[in-house]
Amino acid sequence: MISKKIYFASDFHLGAPNQLESKKREKKIIEWLSLVQKDASDLYLVGDIFDFWFEYKYTIPKGNIRFLGKIAELIDNGIDIHLFTGNHDMWMFDYLEKELDLKLYRQPIEKTINGKKFLIGHGDGLGPGDRKYKFLKLFFANPLCQWSFARLHPNFAFSIAHKWSRKSREKEMKGNHDFLGEDKEWLIQYCKDVLKTKKINFFVFGHRHLPIDHSLDKEVKYINLGDWINYNTYAEFDGEKLELKKFS
Repeated sequence: MISKKIYFASDFHLGAPNQLESKKREKKIIEWLSLVQKDASDLYLVGDIFDFWFEYKYTIPKGNIRFLGKIAELIDNGIDIHLFTGNHDMWMFDYLEKELDLKLYRQPIEKTINGKKFLIGHGDGLGPGDRKYKFLKLFFANPLCQWSFARLHPNFAFSIAHKWSRKSREKEMKGNHDFLGEDKEWLIQYCKDVLKTKKINFFVFGHRHLPIDHSLDKEVKYINLGDWINYNTYAEFDGEKLELKKFS
């Protein structure tokens, strides 16, 4: 056991589908953050925290002020915040790192916590299949593409991006929300490939929008964090056990 707990959550999609619904979700998320604040040492926000994010040199998207203020409060109180980019908010650069003093990750990371080995990431583009998205991700991650987008006026650029983000989210939400089994879950197939060469105790991903707590063997667990649009789920690590939980 460890004296403080470590928490994981993903896919808040703040900003979606409209301001009213997003503010309701933001309030619920802040209530959860106030709860975990009492005993957390670290908080991992594992991608798609925002439904869309792009940083100009002097401009960021409006909204989410209460959420960002709460994150600042947690950091000021000694909680380490680890923020991962997802497929909806991959265009984070250095604003949040500099402004909030959090840690930003663009790729999955391996971490040893209390002797347990974790592999943590958003999950987009991992495993077999989804070749169209993998190609688009390379395009969106290209510095020239990002530079070109930044040349557009924010009013125009953000309107395009919000339409794209909405279509992408609607496609994700229409996907299969039943557990498909080990052979058809792409992220589980990815985990199995990793286990061929590495020892990992806990795989933690988002992106799938379905809460999944699945044992690959007696010492290996795959957790998908679900989302906060439908499920309000998160994971808690007490130093020995990693458990998927629901906030209500």
